[in-house]
Amino acid sequence: MSELILIGLNHKTAPIEVRERLAFQDSEIEKALSQVYSLPGVKETMILSTCNRVELYAISQKAERSIEDLKDFLSRFHQLPLTHFERHLYCLLGEEAVRHLFRVASSLDSMVVGEPQILGQIKDAYTRSTELKTSGIILHRLLHRAFSVAKRVRTETQIGDSAVSVSSVAVELAEKIFGSLDQRVILLIGAGEMSELAARRLMAGGVRNILVTNRSYDRALSLATDFNGEAIPFEDLNQGLKKADIVISATEAPHYLIDRERMVKVMKERKQKPLFFIDIADPRDIAPEVGDLENIYLYNIDDLQKVAHENMRGREQEAQKAETIVDEEVAGFVRWYQSLEITPTIIALKKKCEEIRRRELEKMLSLHPHLSEKERQSLEAMTSAIVNKILHDPFVRLKQKDEEALSDMYVDALRTLFQLPEAPFIEDKEER
Repeated sequence: MSELILIGLNHKTAPIEVRERLAFQDSEIEKALSQVYSLPGVKETMILSTCNRVELYAISQKAERSIEDLKDFLSRFHQLPLTHFERHLYCLLGEEAVRHLFRVASSLDSMVVGEPQILGQIKDAYTRSTELKTSGIILHRLLHRAFSVAKRVRTETQIGDSAVSVSSVAVELAEKIFGSLDQRVILLIGAGEMSELAARRLMAGGVRNILVTNRSYDRALSLATDFNGEAIPFEDLNQGLKKADIVISATEAPHYLIDRERMVKVMKERKQKPLFFIDIADPRDIAPEVGDLENIYLYNIDDLQKVAHENMRGREQEAQKAETIVDEEVAGFVRWYQSLEITPTIIALKKKCEEIRRRELEKMLSLHPHLSEKERQSLEAMTSAIVNKILHDPFVRLKQKDEEALSDMYVDALRTLFQLPEAPFIEDKEER
């Protein structure tokens, strides 16, 4: 019987420098799929390549050989000796490969559990394999099942409902304060990497207007240009505070840039319009007393990280529910997969028994030509009933769900003992 094979590495098993060397560029996928598909015994294949993982999926009739062939392919294609990366690889077969894919699709194997990006990447990989006709009946069923599992996990758990990064928490808090963010104004104080990342995440959440101030006006202007925003001279900080709804501060100042006295004046000029501060500087840019003022919401990096960590613990609890869903779906897929071999085996055995019955019946009837038509029909019915009764118990046993672990052994035994032909459930490459 053909076997599902998974060869891969990810952020848990390999450092980034190894993942980078083995990653496939979009322009390389067609060539790579073609080469894997041409390997002896490989009937279907798909390649999943992201910044955090590289995985080759294959359906093969020669599993042991295909495992070595897939490793050699990775080495040849990327011109990297196998000894440089083999220890980072994992190799999963059958049910374990199915479970792995379902967990990946459900974001249970992601660097940040519950983040949804991986599902889109799997869909893209599957689309490429279907367009290039390297996937067939098993991968089609497997991938559609994986998409269904991911949907169940999203629907039946809250694994992706809470923010687990500092920037995501900032967006979540801002939305709670302001509702829609599309008309809100961000003020960046400082033009470093941390404030830029937080601003990008807020803009992804809907913010469209951005102001930037920095001790170096040129740097403020450069960053403002990147965001299609406006640069403000540092000495005009109060003007920026009057316009902003959300302030992200991340400078290297040795003392507070914004204190209570300044904000009492600014809030009066703002007519007490709400203002959300995100202070991600170390040491802090904003005096903690500022947060005591009415309509000011102040969060520092520790506050945001605390929320993120609490949310991550919540996701981990939801992940346990998701694992149960994955287990259920794996069992269902395995039953279907095994039926690909069981059903043809049942049909082949029944056909062979029926051929023997009819052949022997015809011999007997030829020796007794005097039998009436009614007697002939009675013999036909009796011999047919004998065959059906003999096969009934083995067929029931073969189909029983609680005997899944033994089904392969039963199928192999039946095919060997009764000399049945191999089940042609996967079409030949030449027929596609």
